[in-house]
Amino acid sequence: MSDVIRDMKAGSSAWQTRVFPKLENSSWQRGYAAFTVSASMVEQVRRYIANQPVHHRKHTSQDELIKMLRANEIDFDEKYLFR
Repeated sequence: MSDVIRDMKAGSSAWQTRVFPKLENSSWQRGYAAFTVSASMVEQVRRYIANQPVHHRKHTSQDELIKMLRANEIDFDEKYLFR
């Protein structure tokens, strides 16, 4: 997963530099989170992604990540998130 994220960040950063050469002060955060989805949930996830602009008016992406970590019983310390 780390190789995929690294390649995605590199590719999107290169694209952004080409398309928006005057854009400054843009960078990726250091970490990432990844969750798998079963085939039976694909349509629900597609709807969730399509609805993100509306959803994130009520819930921040940080709140959403913490909710998913807790729902999946993943131990974490909030002081290490979003640095």
